[in-house]
Amino acid sequence: MEESEENDVNTDWVPPQGETLALRVSVVFATGCGTKTFGLRSFRDTERNDIQNELAGWPERPPFALRGKTSQAAGIGLGTAISYIPRLINLAFNLAGPSGEMVREFKGLGEPTEPENETEDFPVIWAAPDTLARTLPWQLDPARRPKDYGTSLALTDRRLIVFGADETREGEPGRATYELWSTPREHIAKAERMPYSGGADIRIHFIDGSWTRFEAREAGRLVEHFRGERRPVTEDALTDAQRERIAELVADPPLKVDRLLGKKLPVEDPPMFDQLPDGSVAAYIAIPLTSGRYAHYAAHYTPSGERFFPEESE
Repeated sequence: MEESEENDVNTDWVPPQGETLALRVSVVFATGCGTKTFGLRSFRDTERNDIQNELAGWPERPPFALRGKTSQAAGIGLGTAISYIPRLINLAFNLAGPSGEMVREFKGLGEPTEPENETEDFPVIWAAPDTLARTLPWQLDPARRPKDYGTSLALTDRRLIVFGADETREGEPGRATYELWSTPREHIAKAERMPYSGGADIRIHFIDGSWTRFEAREAGRLVEHFRGERRPVTEDALTDAQRERIAELVADPPLKVDRLLGKKLPVEDPPMFDQLPDGSVAAYIAIPLTSGRYAHYAAHYTPSGERFFPEESE
């Protein structure tokens, strides 16, 4: 199901000349959702030792410990309540447009595929000494960074990049964005969806055997780009019928926004496009709101310009 949603990702970064951006999404280290691991994350070597205080430059944290029975019960109750929040927001604000919801609704945890890494433990870094995952920035961990700090992930045809963003000095608008980390794409072995998460988690494997687990917006789209099942294109690659339909979309996005979130403003930035192997395209537009935030909206079109709704990738 296609979605439109608020997004804090700063879109002012552009890659250097000769480098093509595929997409950029909000990302953090994933968080456990089992009864023993709810709200937790660990950092392990290949012997399952805790390595978080070995990671260079990282602020120290207490050793990882699974939840006891009392906190397990509290975690289950909190997790159940959290799962209903997006649905309640959509019902209260009537945000659902013809193609989806502004706020992602929880679709169930799925089944754990690796109990040892999901219900009995929850590593988000798995790395032997001197491997790539150990170099990831600590700002990806919500438990270590300031409350108003954000991180995002950009995938280009050359690199995988992690950005940080924090509030600028008093009196200056917006957020200051910094490149925290990057690695060449050839250092990535594969990316996969992790179903025991409600669909939001991905795992990225590096060629040295280390891996990391992220919670990411547009997780399915991100994995499809890693797999080469989508590629970024410009408007020149679209058919006349696709261009016509997308121009109509940009002129009048079919999205209802409650007045508490602000009114829609005209779309100013050009859409981004993904092309699928059959010539279909996905158009992504950023709709500015009077609140200063953006609603992001996606729509898919066949080469003949017909709107369709793709099945979510595994």
